[in-house]
Amino acid sequence: MRVHICAVGRLRTGPERALIDDYITRFDRTGRALGLGPLALHEVEDKKGGGMEAEAVLLERAIPRGAVTVALDERGTLMTSPDFSDRLAGWRDAGRGDVAFVIGGADGIAPGLRAQADVALSFGKMVWPHMLVRVMLSEQLYRAASILAGSPYHRV
Repeated sequence: MRVHICAVGRLRTGPERALIDDYITRFDRTGRALGLGPLALHEVEDKKGGGMEAEAVLLERAIPRGAVTVALDERGTLMTSPDFSDRLAGWRDAGRGDVAFVIGGADGIAPGLRAQADVALSFGKMVWPHMLVRVMLSEQLYRAASILAGSPYHRV
């Protein structure tokens, strides 16, 4: 199952980019034998300043047709890392070809796009910078693959 992170904004060179690249590499290496991956990062940018609605149009174009869509939203469901890995494996085992994790811009995800998502996922009740959410998500994807592979990376 291919994994996509569809996010508003372009992440420039820096520590966040280095972390994301590292976790994507780790995920691809670990996930390959598990039927997970590759992990692709799709960055969209609303250069005309149209706000959340314009960003939603760009995000919708980045989401593969038929993908399980997961909106990252503070109002979403809280999951443990093992629950997240089980959910990922469940989609894979159900024959889903793609899963797309959607990260909005500074104002979040447009309500219409959020309502279309199959799942809303939260990393807690606090609001996180959307650039940092990419790092957290890429780490959790790697952690999920590690859990499914039986790796000691995730310790209980």
